[in-house]
Amino acid sequence: MSSRMFQSVIVQMKDATDRMFGVIDSEGHIVACSEPSAIGEKMDSPVLRLNAALDSVCVAEKKTFKALASWGAYFEFAVFVDGEDELATSLCLMAAVAFNGAKSYYEDKHDKGTFVKNIITDNILPGDVYIRAKELHFITDTPRAVFLVRQIGRADVATVDLLQKLFAEKQQDFVLSINETDIAIVKQVEPGTTNEQLVAMAQSIEETIRTDLLIKTTIGIGTIAGHLRELANVYKEAQVAIEVGKVFDTEKSIIHYENLGIGRLIYQLPTTLCEIFLSEVFKNNSIDALDQETLYTINKFFENNLNVSETSRKLFVHRNTLVYRLEKIKKLTGLDLREFDHAIIFKVALMVKKYLVSREPVRHGKQLPPSSAGGF
Repeated sequence: MSSRMFQSVIVQMKDATDRMFGVIDSEGHIVACSEPSAIGEKMDSPVLRLNAALDSVCVAEKKTFKALASWGAYFEFAVFVDGEDELATSLCLMAAVAFNGAKSYYEDKHDKGTFVKNIITDNILPGDVYIRAKELHFITDTPRAVFLVRQIGRADVATVDLLQKLFAEKQQDFVLSINETDIAIVKQVEPGTTNEQLVAMAQSIEETIRTDLLIKTTIGIGTIAGHLRELANVYKEAQVAIEVGKVFDTEKSIIHYENLGIGRLIYQLPTTLCEIFLSEVFKNNSIDALDQETLYTINKFFENNLNVSETSRKLFVHRNTLVYRLEKIKKLTGLDLREFDHAIIFKVALMVKKYLVSREPVRHGKQLPPSSAGGF
C-alpha cells in the first residue's frame, strides 16, 4: 500500500480540522500524517488494542484510533486523530470512511493492473482471463491501445510516476513497468480511434517525458485490441514496432506497427535467406562496392519518387551529372533505377542489407539483449 496515497487524502482533508491526524501501519509506524515531521514515529500501545477490536474505536496515547478495512485477522493500517473526546471520535470515523474508499480504489486499481500485466506478458492462461476479468468486474470487449515507451540512454523510475499522473483520470487506463527501460501503457480508447489519433497521443507522452525529465524515448504503438484476449498480441506488435523501427526508421521516435510496411516482412526473414537474395540481386558486384556518395544519391532518388530533375535539384547537381551517376550504378549492379521494377528490387535490397547489419551480433554468435533480439 502506498503511503503517498494516504498522504494525498490527508492533504485534501487537513483544512477541515486543526487537529493532527494520520495513518499508522501494523507495527505502529506513522506512514502518513497532517504534520509531516511526525512521519516515521512509532506508537506501540495502539497495536494490541486495535487487533483486539478491529471494528471498534479505541483510545491510546491521547489519540483516537480506528482500524481500516482488512482481509486478515489483524489490521494493516489504522487512522488516528489527536484527542480522546467525542469530536476526535467523529473525526476518526469520518477519516476512516475517506481512507477506506481511497484504499479500496488503490487496491482495485493495483489488482487490475497486475491482471493486465499478466495478460500482455503471457503470464495467465487464456481460460483464466475470463474468470479473473469477471472477478475484477473488468470490461472485456472495449477497444484498448497499447503504447510501449522505451527510455533511451538514461532511464529514470520517476517516468512511471509521471505517466501514472498523466493517465490518472480513468480506472481503465494502466501504466505498467515492464523492466528498467520499458513501460507499457494500456489505454481504453473510443471506438473508431484512428492511427493518427494514437500517434498524437504518443507525441504527447514523448513531449511530457522529454520536457519534465529530459529523457529521450522511443514509443511503439500496436493496433487497437477489440477484446481483452487480444492485448498480448497488440503488446507484441508495439515491441516489434520499436525493434523494426530501430533498423529501418532510425530517425523516428514514434513508430506505429501498421506503418512498418515491407520492413515488417523483412524482419521475419532468416538471415541466410536474406544473404541469398542479395547475392542473386548483385551478381556482378556486392552492394558493399557502392560508396557513401553513391548510396546518398540513390536514397535521394528514392525520396523524390525516381524523378531525375527533382533529385538533381535537391542534390544541387546538373541533370546530366545525375544521369551519369545512375548509369554508373547500372554498370556496377546491373539495375537501372529509372525503371520501376529495378528500383523496387534495389530498395528492398537496401533494406535487407540494413537488416543484416542490425543482426551482425547474432550472426557472429553474440547474443543480443532480450529487448533487442526482436522477432515474433
